[in-house]
Amino acid sequence: MAKKMSKPAEPKLLSGGNPQIPKGDGDAPVAAYIAAMPGWKARVGRHIDAVVTDRVPGVRKAVRWNQPYYGAPDDDGWFLAFRCYTAYVQLQFFRGASLDPVPPKASKHDEVRYLDIYEDDELDEKLLGSWLRQASELPGIKL
Repeated sequence: MAKKMSKPAEPKLLSGGNPQIPKGDGDAPVAAYIAAMPGWKARVGRHIDAVVTDRVPGVRKAVRWNQPYYGAPDDDGWFLAFRCYTAYVQLQFFRGASLDPVPPKASKHDEVRYLDIYEDDELDEKLLGSWLRQASELPGIKL
């Protein structure tokens, strides 16, 4: 009798719809995270990943603590991560206080700044590109 192939389990969605994806390095775990993002958030995830990949040639990617992380190719730290919340996708600039202009949302960590992206938001591509370039040129945070 032939063995039945079972379909892999869909990733569990955590609080706010954040996908639970195993830790891993490279494009594959980040792509799995983005594919598991619910609804309109997957479109935002694909866009952010494409912009980072375009603006930071050779960018390093990983999933840690159920969110994608991005690092400059010549640094072993991380400059950006993002995650899903109920009503928005949040970009986390780890050295955001050093960016010009500073991203709009403060954190309890002095250096970290956030950009919350809601479903109907139109991103300022020029500003986002500038933040990504600046962030990738700063020393990344070590995790």
